Amino acid sequence: MSTETVKKTKAPAKPKAVKTPEGETGSAVKVAPKAADKTKVKAAPKTKTVDIAASRTPSYAEIAQLAERYWAERGWQDGYAEQDWLRAERELLGMAS
Repeated sequence: MSTETVKKTKAPAKPKAVKTPEGETGSAVKVAPKAADKTKVKAAPKTKTVDIAASRTPSYAEIAQLAERYWAERGWQDGYAEQDWLRAERELLGMAS
């Protein structure tokens, strides 16, 4: 003779009634937190104040005009265009030595 064991399954639990702020009865439902709630918010990076006038890059035209002035000061002598250009850049960037 054989005997079988049968397990009874439990019925799902019913949600409890909850009063809402308006006084209506509703069911309690547990809502999973959003993914954004789980992540930590990073602090914004610290910024530093920069003088805009000092950090401005001179335009091509500004450098060319100053380089031409240096060329004129040398009496329109050829062969020093690169040196004049670099000198004008240094002057406009505030790195004059």
